[in-house]
Amino acid sequence: MKEEIRFAAMLMDTWSDLQSPSVLWQLGALVGCLVLAWLIERAMLERVARRGDAETAAQRFGRSGLRRVLFPLSALVFVFAARAVLGKYQSVHLLNLAVPLLTSFAAIRFVVFTVRQGIGHSSWLGNFERVFASLAWAVVALHILGWLPEVIDALDGVSFKVGSQKLSLWTLLQGVGMVMFTLLIALWAAGALERRLSGAAGLDDSMRLVLMRVAKALLIVVAVLIALPMVGIDLTTLSVFGGALGVGLGFGLQKIAANYVSGFIILLDHSLRIGNLISVGAERGVVTQINTRYTVLRAASGIESLVPNETLIGSVVQNETYSDTRIVVPINIQVSYATDLERAMQILVEAAKTHERVIAEPEPKAFVVAFGESGVDMRLAVWIADPQEGTLGVISHINLEVWKRFRAEGIEIPFPQREVRVVHSEAALAQAVAEAAAAD
Repeated sequence: MKEEIRFAAMLMDTWSDLQSPSVLWQLGALVGCLVLAWLIERAMLERVARRGDAETAAQRFGRSGLRRVLFPLSALVFVFAARAVLGKYQSVHLLNLAVPLLTSFAAIRFVVFTVRQGIGHSSWLGNFERVFASLAWAVVALHILGWLPEVIDALDGVSFKVGSQKLSLWTLLQGVGMVMFTLLIALWAAGALERRLSGAAGLDDSMRLVLMRVAKALLIVVAVLIALPMVGIDLTTLSVFGGALGVGLGFGLQKIAANYVSGFIILLDHSLRIGNLISVGAERGVVTQINTRYTVLRAASGIESLVPNETLIGSVVQNETYSDTRIVVPINIQVSYATDLERAMQILVEAAKTHERVIAEPEPKAFVVAFGESGVDMRLAVWIADPQEGTLGVISHINLEVWKRFRAEGIEIPFPQREVRVVHSEAALAQAVAEAAAAD
């Protein structure tokens, strides 16, 4: 209560100063402090940018944090100095009011920066920053105006029962705030653990993902279990919600639960890895993400397909790079019956070796497959080690090279030809003329 009375008196004194010409000295000093703080921030950031040295994670964290809080902290130092000087000659209530505002500004920016550094770039982080900043400034404003105790009493007066426990709006808000606080700490810890695991050389990628997700889930659960009792909420009251969640899992959420469990199975049994080229149903592509609910396949055309994890567990999946990234690319070619087949096979192998993606082992091979209606069917088998880059470019290059060499060697690539013969043409023409005359 004494703190609110002090802030109320500060506001009254500031209002009194605003009606006095001496406030111009305070306004000038405040503007000067802000300008000096801005100049210091700009000079410091330019100096850091000119260094251009490779930064460690700690140095990068320190530089980013300094950029966030340098301006408000510098302005706060200058305001303290200006208040000490002007306070010897006149009242400085306006500068007194600027001190808590600048302190709150620095604290809010530092909290937002810490959250961003710990969690990383998430889609919801921007909205969280705006909501947190708005709520923080609202609390600061209510505190300065002296209205915060009245607002708390009003919220505490609205109460209701959940089971045998009596809760109020203020208790719920405290619980939400505490849960958010502990969740942010948990997410920050999960982000730090994720960065640590990412640098671990001895871990498989799938095991690394499993550890990250399990650790994140456990930290979130622990954060909620710690936060609720801290504000007086009995955890036994959550049994109702637990029962409702169980019913939901039994009916509408069973697919989500199945996909979630299937995602962990995929990661643990190493049946799929990021970078594998797989085919499931009509979809074929490279695995780019294995998420909680679905796996992302990127086709050679650039189209991404989201395949539910349950489908990958319950369906036949062709993993073309499961144990070996090398795959064979067949190229079918037909030559005429007059062709020297041994020479044609030699040309096919030579043309295959001209492409840089065709590997030397296993070496390209040509085969005589069948004797067709128009010519001899041949097949060239080439091996590549990077199927995720697609095969159309390889096939096109080799076909073009074969075409050039066949033309140079005089080897003919046959194509279907149809010969139409008209039997007894004169008799048929006379009959048609007679039928036309009879019709007239």
